[in-house]
Formats: sequence, C-alpha cells, structure tokens
Amino acid sequence: SCSECGQQFNNKRSLQSHMADHSAVLKYFACEECGKSFDKKSHLSKHMRVHTGEKPFSCDLCGQSFSIKSTLNSHIRIHTGEKPFGCDVCGHKFSIKSSLSKHIWIHTGEKPYSCDVCGHKFRAKSALNMHTKTHTGDRPFSCPDCGKCFNRKDYLNKHMKCHTGEKPYGCDVCEQRFRVKSKLNRHMKIHTGEKPFSCEVCEQKFRVKSSLNRHIRVHTGDKPFSCDFCERKFRNKSTLNNHIRIHAGEKAFICDVCEQKFRLKSTLKSHMRVHTGDKPFICDVCGQRFIGKSALNRHMAIHTGDKPFGCDVCGKRFSENSHLNCHMRIHTGDRPFSCDVCEQRFRFKSNLNRHVKSHTGERPFGCEVCGRRFFQKSALNGHMTIHRRDKPFGCDVCSRRFTAKPALRNHMRIHT
Repeated sequence: SCSECGQQFNNKRSLQSHMADHSAVLKYFACEECGKSFDKKSHLSKHMRVHTGEKPFSCDLCGQSFSIKSTLNSHIRIHTGEKPFGCDVCGHKFSIKSSLSKHIWIHTGEKPYSCDVCGHKFRAKSALNMHTKTHTGDRPFSCPDCGKCFNRKDYLNKHMKCHTGEKPYGCDVCEQRFRVKSKLNRHMKIHTGEKPFSCEVCEQKFRVKSSLNRHIRVHTGDKPFSCDFCERKFRNKSTLNNHIRIHAGEKAFICDVCEQKFRLKSTLKSHMRVHTGDKPFICDVCGQRFIGKSALNRHMAIHTGDKPFGCDVCGKRFSENSHLNCHMRIHTGDRPFSCDVCEQRFRFKSNLNRHVKSHTGERPFGCEVCGRRFFQKSALNGHMTIHRRDKPFGCDVCSRRFTAKPALRNHMRIHT
C-alpha cells in the first residue's frame, strides 16, 4: 500500500509507478515528434502510437483495431450491450465514462467549449470543431455523384441516401420509411401526439426544438437570413434557400411520373398527389377532401364567408390575397404571362396554359359518350349538355330552358 495516501496495489511495479505522483521531482518523458511531455514512460509509449499508426489491440468479434487497450475495452461493450455508467439524475446509461460526463452537462447546463469568432458555446469539443467550419467555410467531404460538399462526414452519409434511395428506418405504425433516424423519431411524435416544446409567449407547442426556435422569431421579428442578391431577409434558412432558387431559376426537384420540375421539395410532394390521388386534407364541415392544405384553407372560406382582402379600386372582396392580386390585373391591365409561340399575353397563367394547347394541338379532355376531345375542361362540360336530357338553365322572362349557361346568356339578348 502507498505510505502517502494508503491506496492498495496488486504488485510492486504499480506501487512504484503510483509513488511517482507523490514525488516532488517528476521525470518528464518528451515525444521527439511533437514535443508533448509525459510523467510516465508508459504514457509516452502509448502516445507514440499516434505517430506510428500502430494498433496492437484488436476486437475478436469484428476485427477492428485500437491503439489503446482501454479503447478496445470500451468498444467491446458495443457488442455486449453493457452500459455500466449511469446518470444519477435521469438514469440514462452509457458504455463509456466520457459519454456520461458529457451527458451530465445537459442537466447542469454547462457548455465549456466556446467559439473564438462568435462566442457560441458548446457542450462537446467535437460540436465546436464542426461549428468552426461554418466560419471557415471548410467543407472537406464531397459527394462523388453530384459534387455537393459538406462540413461533416455524417451529413455526407445522409446525403448519399438521396442517390441510393436507401430508407433504412421504418415506422412501426404506418410503415412510412426514412433515410435518417432523427426524421423517424420526429415522425413518431405524430402518432404519439407528443409536443414537449412550448412557446413561453403564446404557449403553442411543438414536436421538435428546432420548430420552437423558428416560431420564437415570429414574436421577436428576428430575420437572421438575408439574400445576397436582393438583400431580402428571412426568418428561416430553408425559406432563404427556396427564395435563392428564384434568382437561380433552379428547379431541382423532378417528378418521376411526368418529369415536371419544381423549385421546392414540398411542392413536388404536393404534386405527386395528383398522380396518386391521395387527398389527406379533409373539411370538418362537409367532408370534402383536398390534395393540399392550402386548397382546404381556400375551401373553408366557403363555409365561413370570410373575405378579408378587399380591392381598393372597386371594393370587391376575396378570401385569399393571391386572388386579390390576380383581380388587380383587371384594373392595371397587367398581362405578365406571354406565349412563346405567338407572343400573345395573358393575365393568368391558367389562361396561357389553355392557349398553348391551341399551338400543340393537345386535347386532353375527352367525351366518354362520343369520344370528341377538347382543349379545356369547361368546353367538355359544355359539350356534355348535348348528351344530357335535362335543361337546368331557365329564362326568367319567357321560361324557355337551355342545357348550357352560355346558351341562356345568348338567348337573354333577345329580351334586352
């Protein structure tokens, strides 16, 4: 046993090594490669493996090699599942002590590593190192397929699944699959209804912390992301990225069915429902189903009668701002959509799309009765009245009835 502190040892060599810690004069062993000093020769020997690359300790189960025996012992626990280090606060268990030490900082709030550039603090040195690359612009990991670069290897690995189509993480409830485990974890909260993150201002709850952080900017008015082209500012990085594509003209997301291109991934997802027929958004009032949330919101104005957007010229009101913007072109005479073939201009994109079919000869709408085809759905609907026996449109003056509304309008000129 040690005469200084009473610590017990199995052999004399260990005791002698320990006694050096109490000695007033320590022997320092310096590394000839990098100059780092050690108080024990055995520590220097271990350190030298950093320079030589020697890894004498190998795992019998998977063959992975290590430079230090203790690292091998920690690795073995991956195979055995042993987690001997437990947190006294929450009971969470870890296979290595250093992981427990870092975990403890979650409870204490300690963040010992700070960025020299912006002062941002981190719990782990590795997190600081990754953050530093945002200032240096260093992105050493590049995708061999598309050349996109990343500042972290795990980001590259996640990105590679876009090319392989691999989705290894599946939901046990609905069988939806994900490329990244974190997205599966987020998705699972949809089924559990769990929303652990709440806003202190309005008490709105969120499934993930990042959504809460973005929401907070609604109250603070903070817009930290600015466009280098037009200096417009945005609350979220994703919104800025989507905006940048307007300047670049980039449409990176392509439909596998019809090859239509989209600037936003969310728009592509919504578009895919046109092909699948999926209508996940249901009106609580009448039960009508819709492809997108925005279409449902527009529909709800029918039930509520809400028309908050008014025209300053004629006073006509609209349920959506986009409808008001389209309406204003009647007053301004603006026709922003032009035909590439004949240069005819149109107020609305839908009118241009219909017009283009006159050049291509495309007639996508066919009559199921006689096979006649039409450029527009409205023309097909008008044609279908020929096959219909009923005449739903009646003249208020002479009671004559018609199969189509345009025919009634033509007839009304007789009376006027």
